[in-house]
Amino acid sequence: MAKRVVLAYSGGLDTSVAVRWMIEEWGVEVVCVLVNVGQDADSSESFEDIQTRAMAAGALECVVVDARQEMAEEFCASAIYANALYEGKYPLVSALSRPVIVRHLVDQARKFDATAVAHGCTGKGNDQVRFEVGTHALAPDLEVLAPARNWGMTRADSVDYAEKWDIPIRASKEKIYSIDENLWGRAIECGAMEDPWAAPPDEPYTLTKITNEQPVELVLSFKAGLPVAIDSEPLGLADLIKRLNDRCGATGFGRIDMVENRRVGIKSREVYECPAALAIITAHSDLEDLVLERDLHHEKARLETRWAELIYDGMWFSPLKEALDSFMFDTQRHVSGDVRLSLAAPGLLRVTGRRSPHALYDHGLATYDAADTFRHSDSEGYVKIYGLGVKTWAARQGAKNATPPRP
Repeated sequence: MAKRVVLAYSGGLDTSVAVRWMIEEWGVEVVCVLVNVGQDADSSESFEDIQTRAMAAGALECVVVDARQEMAEEFCASAIYANALYEGKYPLVSALSRPVIVRHLVDQARKFDATAVAHGCTGKGNDQVRFEVGTHALAPDLEVLAPARNWGMTRADSVDYAEKWDIPIRASKEKIYSIDENLWGRAIECGAMEDPWAAPPDEPYTLTKITNEQPVELVLSFKAGLPVAIDSEPLGLADLIKRLNDRCGATGFGRIDMVENRRVGIKSREVYECPAALAIITAHSDLEDLVLERDLHHEKARLETRWAELIYDGMWFSPLKEALDSFMFDTQRHVSGDVRLSLAAPGLLRVTGRRSPHALYDHGLATYDAADTFRHSDSEGYVKIYGLGVKTWAARQGAKNATPPRP
């Protein structure tokens, strides 16, 4: 019996070619697993079409798993708690979906008695790390194969290979974009975008095409750290994210164009569309400004960066990430309330109001008008004690060396 491999299948160029290449070069049986993490926004192609492509490439079977609710309620929710933005910009679109896919890849490998799993990642990218480290965390006994690291083909070569084997792909030599999408957004690579000086073409954008040039105002309501309603209409998280993608993206909001530091040491130019993710994180972070105590707020901001780095680096299934999850979740007990967002084309978003029953903002303490309840006389002693150490240093050591000599 031939060795059986379960492939994380997207339906794109690389994974479609990988099916046939592994069969021809390694003599294995290939079971494709297509995990729906919200990438069904493109109505021009159904999952049945993608399954047909997998079978045309030679797959033994193509399993489709609906993981949209799982993606939203576990993975996106955790990212919202952590205000997760890698390098302060990227809301972890692909990085969030990979552990979802890995979980189901391992599950299907057990069901099909496979001895290995495979992915379509190259040796340059982050996703190889995420797939392989995640698989090793969940199933150390499974071998992980990476055909795209072995075949030595360019994307143009892959197009030729697909044509040779009559695999009905959608990529072409003229329009070679690598697009990964899920509920949380879209990642666009290759083609003209590999030049960091070149402006991205409009062609591959779908979520952020401007279809509404009128100002948009909406109120996003949160309960215990998660958005639960738009303009008082209750929505499940997956539906809420989709609604925000539509409403915010219609004004052009949500595009990210950045030079990113990959885990493997390469700087790459990356373009993303994430209207809902950026709107939710902006609103959530603003609401935390209102309700979190100062020291907790500052420490959480410091750990948010580390949380985002762990997910970007493929460490979803790791003890440090689990520990940070506990911290992030605990901080959300009082993060409930409303945030008003104002959007305008092209791509502008502002927070114009926030309120919460747990707000630590006290008008009497903050105001400068007649309603002021702050005892100004108390500050004199506080400031003297606070600055006493610096005053002592200045008197004994600092006066002669206040301005150190230049090296």
